Amino acid sequence: MVCLYPLDKDYEGFVLDFIARLRGHEGLRIEVNSLSTQVFGEYDAIMHALQQEIRLSFQQGATASMVIKILNVAGSE
Repeated sequence: MVCLYPLDKDYEGFVLDFIARLRGHEGLRIEVNSLSTQVFGEYDAIMHALQQEIRLSFQQGATASMVIKILNVAGSE
């Protein structure tokens, strides 16, 4: 589970861009609800995608907090 909390008032585009970039990674299934984004897939693929996209988000200059919970259970298919 990934929760991105931008600390700027214009946060919607920042969050939607992060989710769209995650969806661009092959082999991942992304599920979004109003509070978090769930990322399902092979461990290394998930971690690579998160590392890449978190870095890019932070480099964009917005102040944000990121909370990640990692569970080793299979998602519902």
